Amino acid sequence: MLRRLTILSVVIFLAAPAAARAQNDRGKSKQQVEFGIKVAQNGLWNEALYRWQKATELDPTYAAAWNNLAIAYEHEGKFEEAKQAYEKALALDPKNLMIRQNYDLFKEINDRTKRRSGK
Repeated sequence: MLRRLTILSVVIFLAAPAAARAQNDRGKSKQQVEFGIKVAQNGLWNEALYRWQKATELDPTYAAAWNNLAIAYEHEGKFEEAKQAYEKALALDPKNLMIRQNYDLFKEINDRTKRRSGK
């Protein structure tokens, strides 16, 4: 019985820092996303792209970061990367209406452009 309690204590001890680290990563990721929005609003898309890439590295489960990264890729003409980022955002948060609308609009414009160019 004592051994089971010791093992349980170790598991709880190891899980607590992981949860705190995940929260810290989300906070840092949010900071990167917010800064990326500010610089994008000022036309600094390369910096925004960098910030949103960093945000997805800090917290790969943060759907908003993937959505913003997709927008930056789209803005820079990197359409395959944009598609992948939108799909990742939707996989993480399939009920998010804003991400769905952004992706649907992206697909509509991208598909129309492909049809016009004959690709």
